[in-house]
Amino acid sequence: MNDISGRYARLSDAFAATVAAVPDGRWSAPSPCEGWTARDVVRHVVDTQGMFLRLVGRDLGDIPSVDADPAAAWDAARAVVRADLDDPELADAGYDGYFGPTTFARSVDRFLSFDLVVHRWDLARAAGLDDRLDPEDVRWAHGNTAAFGDSMRGNGVCGPELAPPEGADAQTRFLAFVGRRAW
Repeated sequence: MNDISGRYARLSDAFAATVAAVPDGRWSAPSPCEGWTARDVVRHVVDTQGMFLRLVGRDLGDIPSVDADPAAAWDAARAVVRADLDDPELADAGYDGYFGPTTFARSVDRFLSFDLVVHRWDLARAAGLDDRLDPEDVRWAHGNTAAFGDSMRGNGVCGPELAPPEGADAQTRFLAFVGRRAW
């Protein structure tokens, strides 16, 4: 398994575990993403998988509805992406992206895997679950933010950078950088 496929598998499994742990009564709870509920966070992550597949002429196919079963919808969406990452021809499918020519695999790593780190925290926070992230994932995701440049602060991406409290840990500093108040 290559690094990109392995990272996506691990992060999508962690996101799946968080989705599965959301108590039934918390799906309508507000998330740290203004105007989004816990269910909306999952819907966004599922929809984004489909958006990146469409960039290379593919789609998610017929998957369960996030409204009916968020866990089943996520499991179906990530299965499609994982299968495509594990097929070298599909993973290397190229397209002209926002940042120039790229491949499906590179986009998954740059955007979808990044989203899985941030939105796992958003979902856990909305659901009242343990929101600690793997320190290596935090380090990796924070390191990747430089590649986004100014577009990271665009409408619907990340909020304005916040000033973390003095002595904040790496996770809190990263989340503040992407506009989340984790303290």
